Amino acid sequence: MKLHLNTAENLNLITAYSDSYIEINKQRFGHSLIVLPQLCLHDWQIKDHTEIGHSQLEKLTDLHRSHQVEVMLLGTGAKQHFLTGPLSIALLEQGIAIECMSTAAACRTYNILMSEGRQVLAALIL
Repeated sequence: MKLHLNTAENLNLITAYSDSYIEINKQRFGHSLIVLPQLCLHDWQIKDHTEIGHSQLEKLTDLHRSHQVEVMLLGTGAKQHFLTGPLSIALLEQGIAIECMSTAAACRTYNILMSEGRQVLAALIL
């Protein structure tokens, strides 16, 4: 699905997505990634939501702190999946909330929040 949204230059916009790619500023990526308005990380080596563990969450929490993230989204693939209890508790103990949804929903939500000027992080699993 192609997405169109006018926004400030030099910010990361999700311009399209499908089951096999995510397009950031019209550049396609065929793997999972983490995107913030000013940063896109292509080295998130997650292929399935079941692979998320404490080390992956540590990367997200570090980004949360260093970029003063207001909202953190987790796109879990074609279907919505929630984090396990221990992972959710680990985040809550740090005062961090994460919204879990399908990757398609996370892409749309990211664009809306980013266009509102919010500091949003989307961890997107293909």
